[in-house]
Amino acid sequence: MQRIAFGGGCHWCTEAIFQQLRGVSQVEQGWVSSTHSQANTPSEAVIVHFDPSSISLDTLTEIHLFTHNATSNHVLRKKYRSAIYIFSESQEKEAQNILTEKQKLFKKPLVTKIYPFGEFKLNDEKYLDYYKSNPEKPFCQVRIEPKLKVLLERYSAFIQKSNR
Repeated sequence: MQRIAFGGGCHWCTEAIFQQLRGVSQVEQGWVSSTHSQANTPSEAVIVHFDPSSISLDTLTEIHLFTHNATSNHVLRKKYRSAIYIFSESQEKEAQNILTEKQKLFKKPLVTKIYPFGEFKLNDEKYLDYYKSNPEKPFCQVRIEPKLKVLLERYSAFIQKSNR
């Protein structure tokens, strides 16, 4: 098993996306900070534990880029940093190569940055598994459902059979 952390939009949304995928054994939702000075404040993110023989970092990264606004440097980027938090030098090289390759899929420049993982604070228990526990809530319907639709349309081959 490996792990990687992703920050983008709301961590409830990001959690719901990665929980759908085969090869993902756990998604921890909360706040991540980096050891890098540009990202050393906590930002909403998830840590994804995955089996690279079932789903690659390349696929996880592409899904991440297409399920949040990875080309917008909006005013809330400090809270919702578009980031990949890596746990090793080899992962950093792989992530950089992936981002360079995935840029070709977007018309605008990606704002997603790669940072070394620093610290993680798990969200309060009442907010964990937010979508699974609250699919009828307006936030889930308005914010999470459209992202899950993108996941189903573009990446159905990677969705766990029990979630189809």
